Amino acid sequence: MTFPVLYLRKGAERRLRAGHLWVYSNEVDTHRSPLTDFEAGVQAELRAANDKPMGTVFVNPHALICGRLISRNASHGMTPQRLTDRVETALALRERLFDKPFYRWVFGDSDGLSGLVIDRFDDVVVVQISTAGMEQMKESIVRAVQRLAHPRSIILKNDGKMRKVEGLDTYVEQAHGPEVDLLQVEENGVRFEVPMEGGQKTGWFYDHRMNRQRLQAYAPGKRVLDVFSYVGGWGIQAACAGAAQVTCVDSSAGAIDSVHHNARINGLDNIQTIEGDAFEALKALCEEKEKFDIVVLDPPALIPRRRDQKAGEEAYARLNQLGLRLLDRDGLLVSASCSMHLSQEKLTDIIRSSGRKIDRFVQLLEQGHQAPDHPVVPGIPETDYIKSCFVRSLTGFL
Repeated sequence: MTFPVLYLRKGAERRLRAGHLWVYSNEVDTHRSPLTDFEAGVQAELRAANDKPMGTVFVNPHALICGRLISRNASHGMTPQRLTDRVETALALRERLFDKPFYRWVFGDSDGLSGLVIDRFDDVVVVQISTAGMEQMKESIVRAVQRLAHPRSIILKNDGKMRKVEGLDTYVEQAHGPEVDLLQVEENGVRFEVPMEGGQKTGWFYDHRMNRQRLQAYAPGKRVLDVFSYVGGWGIQAACAGAAQVTCVDSSAGAIDSVHHNARINGLDNIQTIEGDAFEALKALCEEKEKFDIVVLDPPALIPRRRDQKAGEEAYARLNQLGLRLLDRDGLLVSASCSMHLSQEKLTDIIRSSGRKIDRFVQLLEQGHQAPDHPVVPGIPETDYIKSCFVRSLTGFL
């Protein structure tokens, strides 16, 4: 295949040589290769300033990340066969990890498929495309999924925020099979049903799977508060593990309805819910002097962009202080974050500081990570985003 050439500025190849896969627009030599010469989604050969080939990339001249590495071989573009091979390689890992077909099948850059996420829900597959390059491969993606998994239904849920950044329209499309109203999920032996319409992202967050499994060991006989509960991922699993009583908090009426539905299908009668803003709900519970044995805080990304760092860290601090206040004398705080810009070390420090401010002695028992169907590429820090702290909180101890 013959490709147009995208040239890098001098020194801009260092991050790519170290293992990253992205090219930023300010790293391009626009005198030798004006970005305006490229159409969104086109494939190009990438060359260093000294003309040395670096590989092939998908190009989008309208985005800050204007190049996404496809291959380090300058003659290898993204063909339907190469895409299918990578999707198959990703599938082999997940089938080795899990005995049932409920997992993130493709995790973007981590599987060599930048801009593509595929989640599997038994015989239903949800595909999310977020880049112009992958949008060009849409039909090949659907064919690959059909050939490798033979699903009953394939849904293209292409309504994420990243598509606007890439200049792409948003849409949800039934690519194959009958329409699906409810996604069937099984995680850590617990069943869930999630509405397809109005569901977050692809409908479920598999990334905290191992952390939710760890919570089950602490749950028997305990009173649990699950904040930002969505459809009850943490709380329902705690209840199935023997929690005495679970309260789920979410601002979405639809999510609250799903919590009650998922409680019923698991035969649970000890689930309560609070519909409303999480911070306000936590403040109200503090004023009512409510106490819990376990508080789970799993908010959406409170630091969506680097410029939100300070405000986001302050929000995490307020949240963790409220969570600690609601714990009984010897309680467990599970503090989670999906903010890429918040490090594990910073989250731990926020918990330390929160404990000191309200005079709690805290012990860090465990630190959790994202599940292995969300593999991390060491050269791409953006792929390492999930963290959790299991913290014991003691009052009047020291």
